[in-house]
Amino acid sequence: MKDMNTILRTPRLVLRRPRSDDVAAMHAILRDPLAMRYWSTLPHTTTAETEAWVAKTIDGINAGECDDFFVEHEGLLIGKAGLWRHNEIGFLFSPAVWGKGFAREALQAVVDRAFHERGLEEIRAEADPRNERCLMLLARLGFRETGRAQRTWHIGGEWSDSVYLSLKKQVG
Repeated sequence: MKDMNTILRTPRLVLRRPRSDDVAAMHAILRDPLAMRYWSTLPHTTTAETEAWVAKTIDGINAGECDDFFVEHEGLLIGKAGLWRHNEIGFLFSPAVWGKGFAREALQAVVDRAFHERGLEEIRAEADPRNERCLMLLARLGFRETGRAQRTWHIGGEWSDSVYLSLKKQVG
C-alpha cells in the first residue's frame, strides 16, 4: 500500500485516506444533487455506486495516480480533497458545511503538501464557469485562469463548459 497512512491535520480538520467503511458517509454527499451539481457525474443513486467509487479512489492512491484525502471535522466525514492526474486539484464537500471555510482549509493543506512534500511546481484545476463558489475559492488560494473551453462535459443530457486554472509554486 502506497502511503495509505498519511494524515494531514489543520486547526479544525483531519485529512485522511479513504477507507471502505466510508461508503455510507460519502454516499450522503455523492447522492446530494446540490453537492453534485458541477461534479463530473450525476448524483449517485445506490450505495453500490458509491462503494465502487470509494474502492476506485483507494486503488488510485495505491497505484500512485492520485493523492486523495477524505476530510473529517469533529469526527464526521464532510468531504474529500486531493490531487488526481498527478497535479489536478479536486474537492467535494457536503452542502451542510459550505461557507464555513472548511474547503479552503483542506485545500490549503493539499496545496502545501503538493509543493513542499511532493515537489510539484504547479497545480492545475478545472471548473464549470457557473460554479462561482468554486472559482472564488480557487482564486482566494491563488489560482489564476489559464483558459476556457466550451462543451467539455456532457452529464445527464446537459453540456457544460470548463475554466482552466493554475497555481504555481512560489519561489523563496
